[in-house]
Amino acid sequence: MKVIVLGAGLLGVTSAYFLRRLGHEVTVVDRQASAAAETSFANGGQISVSHAEPWANPSAPLKVLKWLGKEDAPLLFRLRADMRQWFWGLQFLRECTPERTRRNIAQIVRLGTYSRDVLQQLRRDTSLQYDQRTQGILHFYTDPREFEAAEAPAAQMRQLGCDRRVISADEAVAIEPALAQVRDRLAGATYTAEDESGDANRFAREVVELCARDGVQLRMSHTITALRVQGGRIDHVEATDNEGRFQQIRGDAYVVALGSLSPMLLQAIGISLPIYPAKGYSVTMPVRDASKAHQVSLTDDEFKLVFSRLGSRLRIAGTAELNGYDRDLNRIRCEAIVRRVETLFPGAGDSSQAQFWTGLRPATPSNVPIIGGTALPNLYLNTGHGTLGWTHACGSGKSIARIVSGLEPEVDFAFTGRVPGRKRAPVATGSSPSTTS
Repeated sequence: MKVIVLGAGLLGVTSAYFLRRLGHEVTVVDRQASAAAETSFANGGQISVSHAEPWANPSAPLKVLKWLGKEDAPLLFRLRADMRQWFWGLQFLRECTPERTRRNIAQIVRLGTYSRDVLQQLRRDTSLQYDQRTQGILHFYTDPREFEAAEAPAAQMRQLGCDRRVISADEAVAIEPALAQVRDRLAGATYTAEDESGDANRFAREVVELCARDGVQLRMSHTITALRVQGGRIDHVEATDNEGRFQQIRGDAYVVALGSLSPMLLQAIGISLPIYPAKGYSVTMPVRDASKAHQVSLTDDEFKLVFSRLGSRLRIAGTAELNGYDRDLNRIRCEAIVRRVETLFPGAGDSSQAQFWTGLRPATPSNVPIIGGTALPNLYLNTGHGTLGWTHACGSGKSIARIVSGLEPEVDFAFTGRVPGRKRAPVATGSSPSTTS
């Protein structure tokens, strides 16, 4: 088949790669001049199966209320006259029950474990290099209450096959000596040895090179303006190139991997997605003193930040701001990240050369992404991955390629729409698309 993949971020390029490996003629369309230039550009860098507890959990409502109006809050709802934001927020609150949280964790862990395995196999097959580190991920806690609250989710993850071990502060320092500088503040930690980190943008660009060598067509600098339906199927995509010339792009099947822009495109053809942009921030700075800088990828759960070592650079990313499609950098939030870095690892990085970035993560209320078919038989979705796009990219890309090809996915996940060889799987509430046509 001729398959058109809309979007050249992590989810788009991995979808294209695996579709081509299954023998399809593949074209990728994206408005940017290069791959992974938006949400995948400067993310936290973690392949974090252990980061499976969704933002929507039993402790979230009180935290959100406490953080309202605080410019440096880890999760900031900037209330707007936007019905989509309010509706998303109500769905988010519905996902905060213990039962729904456990169900969503199960979905996220299953997909994450599978995706990490697929990434590792891809690396063995292709010798990709992207500043990867395979030293695990250490979640550390400076608040005893946060540490205590982490024990139950960690136990559930272990039952699901993600070996997230609860460890003491001294064990954490033994794994990552840079934490010795704040040993007296540590309440404890969890450690997942199988997790990884790496430069997601470099990975995406490497995969694009593999795709191009294998015959995938890349239509970059093409802005997608509409999907056109005829006879109950997608007939073509309308787009304009960088000179404003109108184009129609036709295929046999279409995969939408446009991140936060996915619902904007699909709403016009009667498909409603529970996705809202969650603006995340990152800071990248050169290592100043390697003896003080972390080697292991870290997660600061209290401040909702992740720390990755990308060669001679430090990447610190996190927080979420729900403020529509606004992409402006908020200096207060950037400076809050730098302050936290300097508090934990003084002298490790050169903050005078810090580079700030922000991107819109496509968040579902449940944190469970939307992968699979739709009511239109030749339209497929691979979107809504929120903060875990890098973690879930390879597994999601391989799964959607198999679904498009009429094959059974290899992972037990709540795929949407028609999945070959099985009845429609139950989808976690808040993560499934609905049709209004």
